Formats: sequence, structure tokens, C-alpha cells
Amino acid sequence: MAADGSSARLCRSWLAAALLGLHLFSMAVTLEVSVGKNNLVMALNGSEVQLPCIFTTCIGFKDLDFTWYYNSIDLIYHGNIKNKASEPMVLFADPRVRLIGTTTGKENNISISMGSVDFNDAGKYTCHVRNPKEMNAEHNATIILKVVQEMVPVDNTLTRIILGAVGGLVGLLILILVIKKIVLLILKKSQEKKKECLVSSSGIDNTENGLPGSKADQKAPPKA
Repeated sequence: MAADGSSARLCRSWLAAALLGLHLFSMAVTLEVSVGKNNLVMALNGSEVQLPCIFTTCIGFKDLDFTWYYNSIDLIYHGNIKNKASEPMVLFADPRVRLIGTTTGKENNISISMGSVDFNDAGKYTCHVRNPKEMNAEHNATIILKVVQEMVPVDNTLTRIILGAVGGLVGLLILILVIKKIVLLILKKSQEKKKECLVSSSGIDNTENGLPGSKADQKAPPKA
């Protein structure tokens, strides 16, 4: 029974250590790949299109591999980067694809450009990165390419109407606040004038008007 208890404690210790190791590993892996906020790219039929991709890592990289896939199957570009001081080395590239990014600058840019696109090129393009320095951590991001015959201008009428309405409402509120301030100022001055009038009228000499307290009410002293 004692041996069974000891084995159970040992198993729990191993399990806790394994979970801690996994947690530390997940914290250590900092590799991230991004294709930007908008993952939809539109291109004219027959034009050249750029497919953006950058990667970030907090602990650096060494012998980093990156690939581009079309619809997760067809390899269209494969490159390797020795370190931060060296430019990517091309291992494979589709004849229409070239690397336009650089990894020696501030960003680790591995964007590509593809020429003479047609409707058959529409689909998903995945940028995949593997960093051996992070225990071969891998990450990827996907961008969608849409090929069109012509670019349709965006109708911003509704946006302009909304912005105009919001601007008008803001202007109206400002005008109301200004009018309110002016009215309050006028009322304040009016009240001040009334106070001044009351103060001055309380000190007027009423002797000329025959009012109570005037000289007209005072009787002459009786003769002896």
C-alpha cells in the first residue's frame, strides 16, 4: 500500500512537471506570421500582384524556413534565412513569383510578387514559417486573392451622407450650446441691472413728492 501511494505521488509529480514544461514552452514560442489586417487582395486580370507577409519572433531566428503555398497544396516559393544579418536565399520559386521583402530591416518581410495573374490564380495563398531556434515552432497565415476584369469604383454615397448627417448634428449641438451660453449671459446681466436699480431707488429723497417721511409732513412748531 505504501508503494502504491509513493507511485501515485510520483506520477502526479511527473504530470505536474510535464504540464509546467508545456506551459513554459508555450510562453517561449513567440513566432507569429501575419498577412495584414485585411486578408483579401484584389488584382486585375493580367497584372502583377503583391502578397504581403511578415513574421515576428522575440528570441530571434536561425536557419529559418519559409514557404508559400497556393490552395495549401501547390508550392510556389521556398526560402531560407540564415540569420537576421543575411537576406533570404531562394530554394525554389515559381517562374512568375519573386521575393520583394527583406529581413535585414526593422520588419521580417517575406512578401512575394506574382506577375501576369489570371482568373485561375484566384484562391488561397498561405505563408508558412518554421523557426528551428524556437524548437522548430511553426506558424502560418493565409491571404485570399480575387482576380477581376476591372476594378469597380467604391460607391461612397452612403458614407458621405452619414458623415454629412453626423457633421450637421455636431454643428447643431455646438450652435445650441453657444445660444444657451449667450442667453445665460444676457439673463445674468439683466439680473445685475435690476439689483443696481433696487439699490439706487432705496436711497432716493422723497421730500419733493410729499411721501411719508418728506418735509411736507413735518408740522411747524407752535407759536408761544
